[in-house]
Amino acid sequence: MTIVIGLIGICFLFLIWIMLYDSHRFEISRYTFEHASIVQGKRAVILSDLHNKQYGKENALLLEAIEREKPDFVLIAGDMITAKPGYSMEKTLKFLEKLARRYPVYYGLGNHEQRLKLYPDKYKTMKQQLFTALKDCKIEVLENRFLEVPETGILIYGLELAPRFYKRRGVPRMEKEYINGVLGVRKPDRCCVLLAHNPDYFPVYAQWGADFVISGHIHGGLVRVPFVKKGVLSPSVRFFPKYDGGLFQEKNSTLILSRGLGTHTFPIRVFNPGDLIVLDLQPGTREGNKDGD
Repeated sequence: MTIVIGLIGICFLFLIWIMLYDSHRFEISRYTFEHASIVQGKRAVILSDLHNKQYGKENALLLEAIEREKPDFVLIAGDMITAKPGYSMEKTLKFLEKLARRYPVYYGLGNHEQRLKLYPDKYKTMKQQLFTALKDCKIEVLENRFLEVPETGILIYGLELAPRFYKRRGVPRMEKEYINGVLGVRKPDRCCVLLAHNPDYFPVYAQWGADFVISGHIHGGLVRVPFVKKGVLSPSVRFFPKYDGGLFQEKNSTLILSRGLGTHTFPIRVFNPGDLIVLDLQPGTREGNKDGD
């Protein structure tokens, strides 16, 4: 019995060490894709779910890692801050300001940014502080709109989902017409990159016509099972979610799902370090998801 208790204690201490280790580091995931509509190749760095996490003073380590990759622009898939009354966003805003001095930044909103807009009485001046800072930095906030990356053939769409699509313990049904209603019909003859924070609706994003979907929200499932690399728990309190982190395919559409960089309510990352994504989009022969079929 003493040996069994000792082994349990060792395993517990090992898991605690892994949790502390993985909660304070990040890895780089690299993906390269071709698309027939791209006329000039570009490199993007993808950030998601930072939640005010700091890697070094004022995120110096994260900024240095991004600079080494020499991206042409930065894509943000939401939740760079944490919606918590009185919670300071100052360090994250300073990091975003430094980032925007170096690169064009396209910012898609997550559920935490959205909360600041929905509940002004609760969050006081946090909404104004965040969106004023983003505007002053000339960061392009894509609230249900799109922009073209100049001279590339790449369109970046930002989808801000309605609050009902973030409910816990269930995935409310979404129709293709919902996305048409907020974003319009997908523009033809372009490579369409969709920033959509919640990956649960990837089949609908694909049906709408997104060639590449950039999502976050799931935090890699908090704990990932070693070797099989499967996430255990989603923010909507579902075990072993289908979309947890990495690449997923739906006909001609690809989901690039970040495991995120920080934590909030459950400050746990086990076998699941932060995820900085480097995405190379190049001219090629791959046909786009033009009609969403």
